[in-house]
Formats: sequence, structure tokens, C-alpha cells
Amino acid sequence: MSARRLEGLGIVVTRPKSAGEPLAAALAREGARTWLFPALAIEDIEPDAALRELLKDIARFDLAIFVSANAVEKGIAMTRRFASWPASLAVAAIGAATAEALREHGVPHPVSPPQRHDSEGLLAMPQLREVRGRNIIVFRGEGGRERLKEVLEERGAAVTYAQCYRRMRPASDPTEVLAALERGEAQAVGVLSGETLENFVAMTGDAATLRRATLVVPHEAIAAHPLAGRFAHVVVAGHGIEGLIDTLAQVRATQ
Repeated sequence: MSARRLEGLGIVVTRPKSAGEPLAAALAREGARTWLFPALAIEDIEPDAALRELLKDIARFDLAIFVSANAVEKGIAMTRRFASWPASLAVAAIGAATAEALREHGVPHPVSPPQRHDSEGLLAMPQLREVRGRNIIVFRGEGGRERLKEVLEERGAAVTYAQCYRRMRPASDPTEVLAALERGEAQAVGVLSGETLENFVAMTGDAATLRRATLVVPHEAIAAHPLAGRFAHVVVAGHGIEGLIDTLAQVRATQ
């Protein structure tokens, strides 16, 4: 039996509970000790009249873009309350997890960037470069970055948002996580977004304790967030679960 790559490494998993539990299990199989501490919660919203009408007319769009696995779960379910999902509708996904969620929901061939798992990566793909005159619907939560919409509109597309959930700061108790960080048992904290990072820092509120840990993020934009400087080190993970595990293995090697 091969050695487990994360044996002895302690990791705080900050994803929402539904996504955090399978990630924590995957890390544990590699020998990690995990603390599940959701720093972001996903809350359903009831569609208003405008969104209901938009989803009823889903077939008029040329392309549907999903910004996250949560957008897939909430957006597909919400759409199917009001219309059948059009088999001919082209679909794009930001990130491997989002693309996999689409396949699990019966949407088999999403366009997804193979390297950068963010808006910029998707915008660089050939399928998103020539979009003049196309109608595009973007499934996302309330608020968020405007970069995707702005660039697509600059390229001549008509872009409409379908905001199908909201992100919330949960009422997670930080006592156990802070104690693990203080004792040096949790050496890494993983976050997926700037909002998650902001929530985590606000919820833990102990700068001295955070200085003991390495922050692990999915791309450079989060690594450049001002709050990232509260941690001892910041590293950008490789893509997907395997990329994350490989990066955490490097963190383990430095402990």
C-alpha cells in the first residue's frame, strides 16, 4: 500500500457543508485530519415574476453559463420548475467541479477551461470569443463579479443574469478551529473565494492564530486579497481535487 500523501497534515475546509463534506472525505483518504468549518452558506431564493418568465423562455438563449456547482444545482432545478431544459442549448462552466455537476444533471458536453478555472479562463476559450449577436444567460448567485458580463457585452453579446441563490455568512462556532490552529494541529486553511476568505477572517477574528497557518487558494486573484496577508504563507493550488492534494502535499513537506 502506497504512503498517503497528506498523512499528519491538518486542514480547515471552509466550503459550504454540502461541498465541504465530500472534500473533507477525499482529503481524509490521503491521511489528512480535517476540520469542517463552513465560512459560506448557500441559501435558496424563491424566483420573482421576472425570473420565472425568464426561465420559461430559456429556449431563446444561445448559451447558458454556470459560474459554480451551486449555480448548476440551484439553476437547473429552478429552470425545470418552469420549462424543459433545451437539449440544443450550448452550455459553459467555470471550473472542473461545475462542469462535472452539469454532467451529473444530464447536461453532457459543457465548454470548460482546462487550465484557469475562473472567468478569465472561460473568456479565453475560442467558443467565448466570437459571441456578437448571441443571447447568453448566466446562472449565478446574487451579487458577485461583473467581469464575465462586461467582457461578453464588449464582444457584442446580450447577457442576462439568472440569480438563483444567495451566499450567506453562516453562524459556525470557531472555537474548535481556533484551538486546532493555536495548537498547530491545523496547518492549512483552504478557501475558494474572496468572500469566503472575508467571512473566515471575520468569524475567527484572531490574527495571531491565523499567522500559524498556510492559506490555500484556487487562483492568484484570491492570493492577492489584502486579508491573505494575515496568514503565514499563501499558496495557489493546482486544479481540481488532485491539484489541491498535490499542493497540500507540498505544504505538508514544509512542516
